[in-house]
Amino acid sequence: MNLMSVSVYRAATRALYPLIAAYLAVRKVKGKEDLPRFGERMGYAAKPRPDGKLVWMHGASVGETLSMLPLIDRIQKQYPDINILVTSGTVTSAQLMEKRLTGKAFHQYVPIDCVAQATRFVDHWKPDLVLWLESEFWPNILSVVSGRNIPVVLLNGRVSDRSLKRWRKMPRFSAQIQAMFAKTFGQTQEDADRLKALGAKDPLCVGNLKFAAAPLPVDADELRRMESQIGGRPCWTAGSTHAGEDAPIAEAHKKVKEKIPDLLTVLAPRHPKRADEIEAVLKQAGLSVARRSRKEDITPETDVYLADTIGEMGLFYRLGRAAFVGGSLIEFGGQNIIEPARLGKAVLCGPYMMNFREIVARAKSADALSVVDNAQGLADALAALLTDEKLLATKQENALEFAKAESNVLDRLMPLLAGYLE
Repeated sequence: MNLMSVSVYRAATRALYPLIAAYLAVRKVKGKEDLPRFGERMGYAAKPRPDGKLVWMHGASVGETLSMLPLIDRIQKQYPDINILVTSGTVTSAQLMEKRLTGKAFHQYVPIDCVAQATRFVDHWKPDLVLWLESEFWPNILSVVSGRNIPVVLLNGRVSDRSLKRWRKMPRFSAQIQAMFAKTFGQTQEDADRLKALGAKDPLCVGNLKFAAAPLPVDADELRRMESQIGGRPCWTAGSTHAGEDAPIAEAHKKVKEKIPDLLTVLAPRHPKRADEIEAVLKQAGLSVARRSRKEDITPETDVYLADTIGEMGLFYRLGRAAFVGGSLIEFGGQNIIEPARLGKAVLCGPYMMNFREIVARAKSADALSVVDNAQGLADALAALLTDEKLLATKQENALEFAKAESNVLDRLMPLLAGYLE
């Protein structure tokens, strides 16, 4: 019988703290920690707690924090006196939140999941309510919060196949963690059912917060400037790509270019720090590259525009007629297909979309998504879209309608949160 529990986990993290510190040191060296703000990861606040009610919202990384934004906006409109503390654990998400948060909402890094650091964090911020997004369950942080009798609500809860198998091996531990949530909302009905199986009490599904997102923002002047550089060239965007997808994208570009000689590819990696290695792969494939971080213009000779900056996906997706969503040609699990669909783009992805299984199934049934298996499949699908205006227009319209289908999810969620917010 598995004896794992919150108390065992707490003792283990205390005993293994030297290893945790060594792991953090490696992350620092690799640029995965924000050195000027590293104190926040140790639970030291970078600013005083504002007066009044404070809601703490946590999401692991870029996807989760982006899906918070419509909810943050709604809370600020309905409850203008509430302060909103947003935490995440990645440098990219922190940079994005610095650009996107307004009013009484602000960002801090989440503390590491050790009791001393979590206690220091909670004792400083004294949140009145915690809204926890998706699937990153930190036992020590959650136990410190629940130990203060602060209500914690799980929003857009998600349980992947891998997580389900792992948690089922630790039923006692899983039940203890789920019991820390005052209320649980699953991202899909399947997620709600899985959370119930793991110990959540009466989980609900009111829809996926990702559908509530407004279209990604864009600088209109910059969009016009970029469009003038592209001119009438057929253009597609490969967005939120990961290591292992650069070569297939380069190969797909070359294959499509045989049919469409003036093709332009906009490649926007999930992690812009990979830009040097991506550029090397593209140049090795014989492609001409212009990089946004170097302020290089798109010329008629440019094959690939390497969009290696943070917080401009609204621009990069708008430049293409079709959009491939990365993390899906490798076994990562995919990224958010709703973002380009919301902009009326013909959307494509690879076969590995485990993180968005229900969304993908619904998009396919709405004829709003093309799933490809490899570089050749991507090339064939792109060539068909970019040479057939009628097909392209149909796919674009279907994608937009699909993305708007659940845009009222906040209208269903907010009344259920009112008792905690008021």
